[in-house]
Amino acid sequence: MYAIVKTGGKQYRVEKGQTLLVERLPDEAGATVSLEPILFRSDDVVFDADGLAKVKVDAKVVEHVRGEKLRVFKFKPKRGYRRRTGHRQDLTRIEVTEIKQLSRKPAAKKSADEPAASAKTQEGDE
Repeated sequence: MYAIVKTGGKQYRVEKGQTLLVERLPDEAGATVSLEPILFRSDDVVFDADGLAKVKVDAKVVEHVRGEKLRVFKFKPKRGYRRRTGHRQDLTRIEVTEIKQLSRKPAAKKSADEPAASAKTQEGDE
């Protein structure tokens, strides 16, 4: 069983227990994050929007690291133009803790207005 997830503009094939480096996530180390699945494979393949709404992929943030230094060298011959710079990408190491297909679609979150609206109707009935 595996899933293809999208994070940081890239796609990764993940399995339960796998550790991988992704673009920097805003969450702290030890936090649990939900990843956006774009394909789920177990006995059958799920890649339609309705089926993917039932798929849950969770990962735990292990640590934040920086990648290897990339050397950037610009040169134009016969002009004395040389520039050397470098870049280190901020990365997050995550460990996939759970990949599962729910039996039903997760409940939608209620907006802040709905509880207030129900309270007003109860007050008007009294």
